[in-house]
Amino acid sequence: MAHEIRAIDAQTISQVNQIVEQDPVRHCFLAARIDLGGRGLFRPSYPDLLGYFDDGNLKSVLMTGANIVPVNTSLIARQEFAAVLARTGRRSSSIVGPAGEVLDLWSRLSAHWDKPREIRDNQPVLTMRQPSNIELDDQVRYSTAADLDDLVPACVAMFTEEVGISPTLGGAGTAYRNRITELVSSRRSYVRYLGNELVFKAEVGTVGAGVAQIQGVWVKPEHRGTGLSIPAMAAVVKLVLADIAPVASLYVNEFNLPALATYRNVGFEQVDTFATVLF
Repeated sequence: MAHEIRAIDAQTISQVNQIVEQDPVRHCFLAARIDLGGRGLFRPSYPDLLGYFDDGNLKSVLMTGANIVPVNTSLIARQEFAAVLARTGRRSSSIVGPAGEVLDLWSRLSAHWDKPREIRDNQPVLTMRQPSNIELDDQVRYSTAADLDDLVPACVAMFTEEVGISPTLGGAGTAYRNRITELVSSRRSYVRYLGNELVFKAEVGTVGAGVAQIQGVWVKPEHRGTGLSIPAMAAVVKLVLADIAPVASLYVNEFNLPALATYRNVGFEQVDTFATVLF
């Protein structure tokens, strides 16, 4: 059979949608990218999406933007994608997606790219489709522009704690604040205050194919272990399901036992496992 790697274009995007529909939670990143590419006045463009085609039929996709994301990749597709990535060199800050696909792709790239800062090989993917049965925190609300001076430092702290580097490095502080501002203005950011003190926040970072992926869940350190996070997350899930998408998802590091306990107490159930290679 003839196979080839080529860029996804407007003529082949319908085949990409068919892949997304097979598992919207797993392919939420790709669904969001497709939606973004189809907006605007001009012809849809997807220069960062590579397809693996077999006899003209799309079998696998590779997202090649800030993050490398393998989608529905077979062994031979990963071999072909790895060859392309080895030639072009590393331009992305991570490889993320289904654990088996990510780890196999990285095994084929490791001799060609620089050593990663960390490999997180077990990240449970959790979902909820109904609001939590537990009592929620009715003080959780949508963020507003007035919250930004509190919210942005909390986002920086959470990102730095989670990823290991600050998102403001290299003069990126303004761009990062703009990203948080965008989430606030699109009603995809949530906060909880105690008096004048911001103690909890979360965002929806990715939306596509009926799935809203929650990220950036943070409790101020001195308030951790107080029971605040469970009812706060229950409130976030209720708002997400009511206003954004019928499925709320997130993924979490398997070593983060307090977070896993919180999510399971809220009602999340594991449906998949991701892995991330961080550079």
